[in-house]
Amino acid sequence: MKPTPPKYSSRPSLIMASVAGPSSPYPIPLNHLVRTRGGPGPVSKTFKGQTRNTQAKEVEEARERKEETNRKIASQKAISIILRREAAKAVIEKKKGNPKKLLPTTVLEALHERITALRWESALKVFELLREQLWYKPNSGIYIKLIVMLGKCKQPEKAHILFQAMTDEGCVVDREAYTALMSAYSRSGLFDEAFSILEQMKKILNCQPDVYTYSILIKSCLQVHDFGKVQSLLADMEMQGVNPNTITYNTLIDAYGKAKKFSEMESVLVRMLRQRECQPDVWTMNSTLRAFGGSGQIEMMEKCYEKFQLAGITPTIQTFNILLDSYGKTGNYKKMSAVMHYMQAYHFSWTLVTYNIVIDAFGRAGDLKQMEYLFRLMQSEKVKPNCVTLCSLVRAYGRAGRAEKIRAALRFVENSDVMLDTVFFNCLVDAYGMMGCFAEMKGSVEMMKRKGCVPDKVTYRTMIKAYELGRMKGHAKEVRKELACL
Repeated sequence: MKPTPPKYSSRPSLIMASVAGPSSPYPIPLNHLVRTRGGPGPVSKTFKGQTRNTQAKEVEEARERKEETNRKIASQKAISIILRREAAKAVIEKKKGNPKKLLPTTVLEALHERITALRWESALKVFELLREQLWYKPNSGIYIKLIVMLGKCKQPEKAHILFQAMTDEGCVVDREAYTALMSAYSRSGLFDEAFSILEQMKKILNCQPDVYTYSILIKSCLQVHDFGKVQSLLADMEMQGVNPNTITYNTLIDAYGKAKKFSEMESVLVRMLRQRECQPDVWTMNSTLRAFGGSGQIEMMEKCYEKFQLAGITPTIQTFNILLDSYGKTGNYKKMSAVMHYMQAYHFSWTLVTYNIVIDAFGRAGDLKQMEYLFRLMQSEKVKPNCVTLCSLVRAYGRAGRAEKIRAALRFVENSDVMLDTVFFNCLVDAYGMMGCFAEMKGSVEMMKRKGCVPDKVTYRTMIKAYELGRMKGHAKEVRKELACL
């Protein structure tokens, strides 16, 4: 059944009778702020009674500030030169003096930027430069940040080398350092090494594993669906007298929910509620709602939502996105519209995820008019569409047999800076294939290659299916040969 597009009224619904209805059908964007004109600018005046000594002092201070700025710029340039060239010291000496006299702030800022961006190779080069400085003193905090970064980048061997260097330089190796190294191994699936470090920590004074240590290892095990190791770790925590915290429980609830292990998920939730010091939060609510909503258990999702609200947990935009997605995927457009009304009344600003959810929902329902309205609205609200948005449009147009609309979407792509991926082109191939537009389908694959996206097995299987439905056995046979070469 075709859904009725949400109709917005100036009167609020009964559920929100105490709240005045908004003047616009969607949440007021945060960027609509009133700006005042003619604000006072910086003032720099010299009073008539100012003495010559004061003036001379100001000139001297200005000169010193300029010199400090120049030194900082020179130091930044020096770091760039070092990272770009192999003969680092020689280049620095020619360009900007001694490479061992760079400003501490500049080097540390450069290191922090690279760690944050997970540019591990560049970060290690800057760290080596840092260790060469005359003012350098070993710092365990810097080592730990680097080890954590290397863990995220799946470089456990390099993390171990840094851990050894940290020990050799006389840094304090505490629980945090061991946990960082253990995390580096567990993130890469090297659980034997990770569990070995855990056992080692138990034997070292002041390095006993805490709830944070266990939570990290539990999360890594859950990511590879090793629920046996998780149960072993929970039992070990109990033996060591370490109680799970809210983060531990939320990690378990989310993982069990995604794996559709609902009895285990509910068991963890009940256990969590029994602990006074461990209260559920909005992450607990969102994980639970996502689990039930994503599996189509709408009634259970709604009951949980009510219970969490009664417990005083306030929903966030992520909560409403989960509700919208769950209702949209089960075809419950009336309740989806009710959530949209609620968000409107309470001024929840829509995110890119929100728009993608509702655009996809109306597209799958065949309501192209509402889908296109939402697409125009997101652009007017300065929310930039991405590949997910465009996939939803192309899929909907393909189902509706609207080839001209797909061409319009492609023109939008050409005039935007949206980064296209293989998934988008696979949607495009599928849409043209469904409509029997075989020339356009083949052209989509050529465009895909021009844009630097490599066709995958899904691409070729989609083409084979389209050719077979169109009774073009010769073309299907040729594509099969290409598929066999992958």
